[in-house]
Amino acid sequence: MLEFLTIAAIFSPALFAVILLSGALGKHAAFLTGVFSSLLSLGIVSALGTRFDFTSLDFSTDIYSAVWIAQGIRFSLAIDGLSYALLLLTALIFPLCFLSVKENVKKSFELFVALLLILQSCVFGLFLASDLALFYVFFEASLIPMYLIVGKWGGADRIYAAMKFFLFTVVGSLLMLAAIAYIYAEVGSLAYAKVWAHEFTDTEQKLLWLAFFAGFAVKIPMFPFHTWLPVAHVEAPTAGSVLLAAILLKTAGYGFLRFSLPFFPDASVYFADAVIYLSMIAVVYASFVAFSQTDIKRLIAYSSVAHMGYVTMAIFSFREEGVQGAIFQMISHGFVSAGLFFGIGVLYDRYHTRDIAFYGGLAKVMPAFALAFMVFTMANAGLPGTSGFIGEFLTIFAAMWKNGWVAFITATAVIFSAAYALKLYRKIYFEEMDTQKFANAVDLKPREKVILYSLALVTIFLGFYTAPVFNLTERSAKSVIGNFERINIAYEVQNVNFGSD
Repeated sequence: MLEFLTIAAIFSPALFAVILLSGALGKHAAFLTGVFSSLLSLGIVSALGTRFDFTSLDFSTDIYSAVWIAQGIRFSLAIDGLSYALLLLTALIFPLCFLSVKENVKKSFELFVALLLILQSCVFGLFLASDLALFYVFFEASLIPMYLIVGKWGGADRIYAAMKFFLFTVVGSLLMLAAIAYIYAEVGSLAYAKVWAHEFTDTEQKLLWLAFFAGFAVKIPMFPFHTWLPVAHVEAPTAGSVLLAAILLKTAGYGFLRFSLPFFPDASVYFADAVIYLSMIAVVYASFVAFSQTDIKRLIAYSSVAHMGYVTMAIFSFREEGVQGAIFQMISHGFVSAGLFFGIGVLYDRYHTRDIAFYGGLAKVMPAFALAFMVFTMANAGLPGTSGFIGEFLTIFAAMWKNGWVAFITATAVIFSAAYALKLYRKIYFEEMDTQKFANAVDLKPREKVILYSLALVTIFLGFYTAPVFNLTERSAKSVIGNFERINIAYEVQNVNFGSD
């Protein structure tokens, strides 16, 4: 039963995509097919959750394994709390995407829905793959549907945005492919457990770590590899922006936790300071740049760069609180960024502009929308009572054990994120309204209420009740930082003074 559920999770969306690509369905039938497939996937993922005790499950034990390319390169699937948390996030976001597309995708609707389903299969596959080659195939394959979504259904500069997105991510991943080939030659297998157990030399670890870093740093994206993200977000259609921010960025954070730290622990320690400093720069720099933006989507895109900076900073703190905080931040950002981009889509569908200066006073004519967007704005600013606060607090707390000054600077940067978030909200909803421009304003439609209010409720729920996430990921976090206990002890002996590195 477990084998069937994991395989069905990966291939059922692709099967429905093949049906759509046959061209036998009309727009309405394609819409219903997408919604049904995404709800079926949610049901499968939920069923997987009932079959496992994630407090004792280890990712090194395969659920399913069969020879694929060679005996040492297998189609192997496994699951633990970390992978399941991201599977569940993916399964929850996709149905909302399908609800959003019927009215705002005007051309080649069946193809658009099919690409979303293919993307879902790829994401499920990379979170379940326990063979490095299989992970790489799904990791790279996920780029293709997103490239087509941006390139065909995006804005005026969609071709440039799609090419920049594709080239940045592919070039980084090619180095990771070379590293995977070396690992296979060295270990004789790409199975997760065997690679983890292999002892690479210090030089091997550093070179392999850098190769994997190239693939993950571009995708997350870290400063200074982030420049493709604002362009891709601005040009992508609403569903594309949602999936890019809520899901695809998390695949790189997952890669750091799943592969970089366990496989190359000494190299991770060696490069940790560089990663943490780059993360700190990303948080501060992106917050300042976001404050000066005039395009709503570009502002939110830079806020994503800042929030992913907290994630990488926490991962390389080598503390359980940091890993737990990084995972929670990824989950929280998935829901919050989805809500923000869906909200921007609501505005764009009505007024066909993302220019912040165009709007003003919408709280008077769109109160339901203003309420939902307020929740996401507060979470994006890290307000207590929202999920955004929990992730940022834990990541900053963990960073203090690594470098007190870094923690202080990134904590101060929270003020900047609050500044640009509140500035945006005030301008759109509370400043003087042009009554003629918004005389026929329409508040949220039922479909839009379902999307935005469900995301807002999750954002508030996780702000007060964190146990569902932390209980799920605790064992995975302990497993990731198990090789770094000696490092944590060393920092505790230093008493975390602000001058230490």
